[in-house]
Amino acid sequence: MTCVHGDPPEDCPYFAKGAAAADAEAPAENGEGAESQLRFPWTGNAMGPADLPYVAGASKLKLLTLAGASDAGKTSLLAAFYLLIARGIRPDGVEFAGSVTLEGWENIAGSLRWTSASGPTFPPHTSTGGGREPGMLHLALDAPQGRCELVAADAPGEWFSYWASNQASPQGEGARWLSERTDVFLVIADSQALAGAERGQARVALVNLLRRIGTEAAGRPVALVWTKCDVTVSPEMEKRIKEAAQRSLYHYQEFRVSMLPAPGEETRNRGQGIVELLAWTLSAKPAMVAREEREDASRALFQTFGAFA
Repeated sequence: MTCVHGDPPEDCPYFAKGAAAADAEAPAENGEGAESQLRFPWTGNAMGPADLPYVAGASKLKLLTLAGASDAGKTSLLAAFYLLIARGIRPDGVEFAGSVTLEGWENIAGSLRWTSASGPTFPPHTSTGGGREPGMLHLALDAPQGRCELVAADAPGEWFSYWASNQASPQGEGARWLSERTDVFLVIADSQALAGAERGQARVALVNLLRRIGTEAAGRPVALVWTKCDVTVSPEMEKRIKEAAQRSLYHYQEFRVSMLPAPGEETRNRGQGIVELLAWTLSAKPAMVAREEREDASRALFQTFGAFA
């Protein structure tokens, strides 16, 4: 038994003493104490890799990885998915069917909501040292193609920067773990960074990431996602990024997303390109040539949970 924050009862100052005592006196299974048992993700917070079997018991998971530099908009994009679904703005035929990480979703989406005190802001930077890593956010969605148990990894951008430069980097272990198991990649191109003062450095980092994912993807679906697309990127910069994507990925989809509406668009509070990206994510499938390889990798997902437990 754990408290709402996921702490053991004895470490939680707000946990009812009676409940904690009853939990402590309960007989341990196989001679092991309660603290050694696997925790169920009943707190509603983001899950860790060790929690995934509890979700996968119902149906096959679709693991989504947003790969990009720090502050590229990865967490904001996930929060936008959640908020639009909550407001009923969804791809055609898609219905919300549940989640075991509602509190985790609320933690990242709360910043984007209007409050009486202030307007919306962006979620805080995803830290490399907080909570269960990588943080897994779950959505069960009924789609035309069937039930989809979507699990999105909210991972820090630093992981991907280290991994893109050196596949064996210890600091990139989290990105490497995800790359071996993910079903869909979204490669994030930060329009603001590619148009800013450090655009040359941003381009090199993105090209390195495209090369790394091109090497690792093995037929899995990949999308190049231009975040903050309300910021104009020079035609020459855009051309170089697209050429690098074509060389590295061969087959990929391209999307432009923003929290702001398109110029002249009257429909507000839904951004642009976000619903279309979610629809593609739900329907995306691996290339036929790599299906056997991906099935082997999916089985490996449930054999190596201890990496980050």
